[in-house]
Amino acid sequence: MPSQTDVRLILGHLEDDKVVKILKLAPSIADLETAALCLSGGHDVIVKSAHHMSTIAESIVEIIADDEE
Repeated sequence: MPSQTDVRLILGHLEDDKVVKILKLAPSIADLETAALCLSGGHDVIVKSAHHMSTIAESIVEIIADDEE
């Protein structure tokens, strides 16, 4: 299971409460990387590769997107 440091290295600076919410999802490194790709505008890359985001990666995106709105 990734650590708080892993989450911040992959997803960038996040408030502590967001990191805790993400870690409660028990994501894999792949989930974090997929969410980071999607958040950086790479959603089309994910779709074109026929790779579907896991529900955990989708939840990570939602947690971070709530922070940006």
